[in-house]
Amino acid sequence: MIVSAEIVINKSKDSVWKAITDIENWKKMLSSIIKINILYKPSEDFVGLKWEETREMFGKEEMETMWVTDSVENEYYCTRAESHGSVYITKLSLGNSGTGTLLTISFNGIAKTNVAKILLFSMGPFIRKSIIKALTKDLEDIKHFVEKN
Repeated sequence: MIVSAEIVINKSKDSVWKAITDIENWKKMLSSIIKINILYKPSEDFVGLKWEETREMFGKEEMETMWVTDSVENEYYCTRAESHGSVYITKLSLGNSGTGTLLTISFNGIAKTNVAKILLFSMGPFIRKSIIKALTKDLEDIKHFVEKN
């Protein structure tokens, strides 16, 4: 299942990039984040950063271990997580907008186990709607944070 959302932020790419890559401080920016625990921080590159992220999802606390798999500074980065019989790939991309920076977030949930495949098949439309709502909320939080700073 692939879903995406986007928002225009009235700040430079540099400002948006700085905020979205400052994962250690996401709790200050994203209202759904409860806790961030950095597990591995590469000395020079953003790729390889690994963390535990606890956030409120679907009315309860969920913790996922995530890591950065690919990145081009001021353009995009991709993260990966594996849980509940699925692989989750997220990409945050920066583009130009007439008034600032277009921030796009894409989420791809790939069911790997039979249970996950059945759940996705039976609950797909509900899950899709919930993910889009969560992505949109994150984008709105990022916009608010970056534009006020």
